Amino acid sequence: MGQSATSHRLLVGTYTKATSRGIYTLTLDPVTGKLGVPTLAAEAPNPTFLALSPDLRLVYAVCAGDQWASSFRVVESTGLLEPVQQTPAGAGPTPCHISVDRTGSIAIAANYHLGLAAAIPLGGDGRLGAPRVVAHSGKGPHPTRQTTSHVHSATFSPDGRFAIVCDLGLDRIYSYALDRARVSLEPGDPPYLETAPGAGPRHFAFGRGGRHAYAINELDNTVVAYDYLPANGGLVRLQAVSLLPAGYRGEATAAEVRVHPSGRFVYGSSRGPDTLAVFSVHEETGTLFPIEIVPCGGKGPRSFSISPDGRWLVCAHQDPGTLCSFAIDQGTGRLARVDGSVEVSMAVCVVFAS
Repeated sequence: MGQSATSHRLLVGTYTKATSRGIYTLTLDPVTGKLGVPTLAAEAPNPTFLALSPDLRLVYAVCAGDQWASSFRVVESTGLLEPVQQTPAGAGPTPCHISVDRTGSIAIAANYHLGLAAAIPLGGDGRLGAPRVVAHSGKGPHPTRQTTSHVHSATFSPDGRFAIVCDLGLDRIYSYALDRARVSLEPGDPPYLETAPGAGPRHFAFGRGGRHAYAINELDNTVVAYDYLPANGGLVRLQAVSLLPAGYRGEATAAEVRVHPSGRFVYGSSRGPDTLAVFSVHEETGTLFPIEIVPCGGKGPRSFSISPDGRWLVCAHQDPGTLCSFAIDQGTGRLARVDGSVEVSMAVCVVFAS
């Protein structure tokens, strides 16, 4: 992507409500962990969540507009983005999450406000086909956050046969079978798993090997470990662990969960205490053991990402809009803050593009 062999490149999704103009790009030095100066990669309205094609040549974003997603082509010489199929500004409410399968032929997007999920055919050139949409209905016990369905994320199973869809509003994690011929989502058997009342499942990540998986619950600030059943896409609850520092009593909403490339550690962020929690993973059972909870280096850790080599974690803070990096101890999973931060207005998603 136009960077030297000694640097990682990142992409940052933002809200363009303040000074941001779209998607930004920057580098991370693999020796020091220092972040480079962010550059505007592509103008777009509220490109809040990003996903890359398996070959890293295409970028898909959920943006403000009347389409489910926008697509961009990576300019290899510069690392900047060329629009392929871009959402027009001014419409909404818009999706909040998108993921791409391992073949690069299907995306799944989640619409929080409307309680919808959609499977989208992808052309190899970045073109998006007509979405096949499923709708959720109902409510949960929280008096303000669960008055209706709020689909917050959709994640492909490792074998690409199922989509795991987190519905924060209904306290359910749905398993949809993916019909590849029709590019549609079909209800699994069973169609969903009930979480703890008022938990608010938000994002989901599979462990290394796909035998276990982890959901982060926004409202009760927990990470829940599950056994994953590849035959039917089902989940079996194993354990819930808190993301909050001991004694913390303030407001808190959990945000992101990631699994280290080695599979040995799980990380979760929480807004309010503005912290990152680190857990070790039991190799056989998939259960979690708390290692540490550290300050995230900013306010509102909406998103973070781990480098493909597992050595670095970069955290994006929505307020006031900064990114900072951490070195990851490969033996313990512990985080060591790298000095300094960079500004990206209302940064809400960060992904490693190399």
